[in-house]
Amino acid sequence: LQVTGANKGIGNGIVELLARGLKPSSDWHIYLTARNEKLGLEAVKALEEKGLSVKFHQLDITDADSRHKLAKFIKDNYPEGIDILVNNAGIAYKNDSTAPFGEQARVTIATNYTANVQMCIEFLPLMGKDSRLVNIASTMAMVSLRAMSKAMAAKFKGQLSMQEVDELMASFIKHVVHFAHAEAGDHEKAGFSNSAYGMSKVGLWKATGILAEQYKSDPRHILINSCCPGYVNTDMTSHKGPKTIFEGADTPVYLATLPKGATEPYGQFVSERHIVDVDKECPS
Repeated sequence: LQVTGANKGIGNGIVELLARGLKPSSDWHIYLTARNEKLGLEAVKALEEKGLSVKFHQLDITDADSRHKLAKFIKDNYPEGIDILVNNAGIAYKNDSTAPFGEQARVTIATNYTANVQMCIEFLPLMGKDSRLVNIASTMAMVSLRAMSKAMAAKFKGQLSMQEVDELMASFIKHVVHFAHAEAGDHEKAGFSNSAYGMSKVGLWKATGILAEQYKSDPRHILINSCCPGYVNTDMTSHKGPKTIFEGADTPVYLATLPKGATEPYGQFVSERHIVDVDKECPS
């Protein structure tokens, strides 16, 4: 079992709830992963002081070598595969960030969309029987869908291949970065929303559905879903969110621990343990 971006915030809450509920054994472990080894080890120590059994492995989801090292470690040590993978790692620039919007768009899409999709592509072959994959998305994806042009929203809600989603994400960045007056709204004129974070989560939501379709006949019966943890009191929200970390972790943990034999939710976007009807929430 592994949770990415878990040294603090919602990821850390997910690890703690899973460690309390699943009780690791001698041959089954919960891995907290983080970019920063020092912070990751400190987070593990804090959980151990609460009487919980958690292990650490370094992982920078944006670094191919880092992903490959973790994948090799899993293959070498856990031949039965991964039971639960929660892709929580992500980034959100603050509203008062002075970083150019082009930089924000590049980094946010590269992390929240591209790197998380690569995590899925590279680790789904390592998943075990009756395993669960949960991608942490956001209802900000729905906000961005509603802010798009009708034509662009229809594209995202229609049938797309992963390559086509990649191309749409690249097009968003292109319209932000390569036009001289991006701040004047070239990306919006092209039909995209004005939120790099929202666009990244639209991509991750769509990619999750595509991956679920690709794996629906896989004999391992992997349940693949995305979800929104809600507006949580974390560093990412500048501690403005009303939800506690454990309240935010509830839906991800619910999806990660769906009982053996469960067939639903599958390929869905889930909020507050309920499937979100995207067409209803974001009518064309």
